[in-house]
Amino acid sequence: MPGANPTDFELLEVVDAQDRVIGTALRGEIHRRRLCHRAVHIFVFNPSGDVYVQRRSAVKDRHALKLDSSAAGHVDPGESYYDAAVRELREELSIEGPIEKVMWIAACPETDNEHVMLFKTVTEAEPVPNPEEIQWGGFIPLHRLTKMMENTPDDFVPAFLLLWRGHLRNSASNR
Repeated sequence: MPGANPTDFELLEVVDAQDRVIGTALRGEIHRRRLCHRAVHIFVFNPSGDVYVQRRSAVKDRHALKLDSSAAGHVDPGESYYDAAVRELREELSIEGPIEKVMWIAACPETDNEHVMLFKTVTEAEPVPNPEEIQWGGFIPLHRLTKMMENTPDDFVPAFLLLWRGHLRNSASNR
């Protein structure tokens, strides 16, 4: 297929609106047909409370060069959300350690029809961004991130904005 991205040929599970597996398909087909599938996002915080934000690689098929969650990716067939999050954190940032489930968001246009499980971790480890996945990354103080989102919301992946707002609501209700 001319112009195809190598990731178009990854096999992923297709799920229904209740997040039940109903089959498998190639990633390119899933995105083209807007089928529901699964993904994870991980917010990495340092001990000071700053969050690691990445700018996606220019070769990404979706939202290239946009600011995004610390790490994110699809859930492989037969893989749990938790195991996918651990794998993505290791693959994208070379970070290993405990992660905590924050929330689940049902598939919607902002998530590109992905059911998303959000996780978080706090670490002293310095992330080592995978250059195939990430053009740039760095820890950003929360007040600065809020200003960036207000001033340039189109510079962010829509799912990240949705997840960040949900994370803030969860944090406020857990106080």
